[in-house]
Amino acid sequence: MTNSYESPFCTRYASKEMQYIFSADKKFTTWRRLWVALARAEMKLGLPVTAEQVAELEAHIEDVDYGKAAEYEKKFRHDVMAHVHTYGDACPGAAGVIHLGATSCYVGDNTDVIIMRDAMQVVKRKLVKVIYQLSVFADKYKAMPCLAYTHLQPAQLTTVGKRATLWCNELLMDLEDLDFQMSRLKLLGSKGTTGTQASFMELFHGDTDKIKELEKLIAEEMGFDAVVPVSGQTYSRKVDFAVCQALAAIAQSAMKFGNDIRLLQSFKEIEEPFEKTQIGSSAMAYKRNPMRDERICSLARYVMVDVLNPAFTAGTQWFERTLDDSANKRISVAEAFLGVDAILNIMLNVTDPDNGLVVYDKIIRRRVMAELPFMATENVIMDACEKGGDRQELHEHIRKLSMIAGEHVKKDGLDNDLADLIAADPIFKVTREELAAIMKPENYIGRCPQQVDEFIANCVKPVLDENGVSDDVAEINV
Repeated sequence: MTNSYESPFCTRYASKEMQYIFSADKKFTTWRRLWVALARAEMKLGLPVTAEQVAELEAHIEDVDYGKAAEYEKKFRHDVMAHVHTYGDACPGAAGVIHLGATSCYVGDNTDVIIMRDAMQVVKRKLVKVIYQLSVFADKYKAMPCLAYTHLQPAQLTTVGKRATLWCNELLMDLEDLDFQMSRLKLLGSKGTTGTQASFMELFHGDTDKIKELEKLIAEEMGFDAVVPVSGQTYSRKVDFAVCQALAAIAQSAMKFGNDIRLLQSFKEIEEPFEKTQIGSSAMAYKRNPMRDERICSLARYVMVDVLNPAFTAGTQWFERTLDDSANKRISVAEAFLGVDAILNIMLNVTDPDNGLVVYDKIIRRRVMAELPFMATENVIMDACEKGGDRQELHEHIRKLSMIAGEHVKKDGLDNDLADLIAADPIFKVTREELAAIMKPENYIGRCPQQVDEFIANCVKPVLDENGVSDDVAEINV
């Protein structure tokens, strides 16, 4: 126990990999890489920066003296200048060229974009693996009939695997959106105090071509092919909103999945993994609560609401910039990523092909057979019509018998005896054996197996191929 607040994202939920991306080490070493890139580009373009100075800056990217930076920040009340001086103390020969022509957002905003890019790559890798695992599950159970619901009332039949394609398809939609956001992500570049590049016009004596080349060189060194075309001091905060919106979409799909599993576990049809020594309840020792999926839903709710933060931030920026974005964005954007990382970690566990979801086929079959007589009535009517029956008369008979069977189930607590009632009514001209053949669940799943095969072949496999994923799940490292 400690005596100060610690974020649960760090102590309970997010992976070490994602935590590192939003760590101080990642942030401030990226600042230094950006200063190196700026100095190198300025040297190449003829400013008085030497190769020795660039080499000195490169040699001290990693050794950030946080104690000294804190002392400088206390003195200057400015985090960027605190780190400029700290870096300068470590590189005395290059101190005079650090941050040359730049404003604070050169390191701050460019670093934020780099961090979002790196974090999205982690999210994508995990999302692709969840899609893969769900497709394996869908394929395995593509022909197992189960109840399908509308309004949470038994409607017709589907299959366990077909339902899994619904979860998987929404995640494919999210992956497409994530890829789009990654594809259009651009560095801020070196735009200056209000986005006019006036300081660089001074440094390069009005040479516009060199100023544009400066941005190109910086972008290439940091792994980008473009910078934003225009800006104020900052990149548009709509970028943060768009990225967080893509994360919130993943959270929506995850919550849908988590809620469905929670309901199915209540029906005792499908259960999330439950470890041998796991305790479901402190009071009710027999319980097996769906705590993993409950956590997915809980975190998803947080991420979905969190997207409002960058939305309001984007809308309330004044002219070329205000600083009311800073405190909010460093929390909201980071926690959106940490939240989705945690969600996907849990989904990876729950959907693991070897140790994940447990399907109770006998319970599923029993629940199907309890409802199937009602669902099979149209087939019974059509068969009786082929034997010379009147469709309207048959419909009325089966309606009355259905009401009787429904009362037996709901009022008397008996099994569904509609099949027996139909067999006993001579108007239907059907035996109990014939009814058993009609009421075979596999006759009522439509094209579910084919739909699953087509979905995996046409929608999932191209995505897996594009991301270098074969049928070996071990190839997707998370």
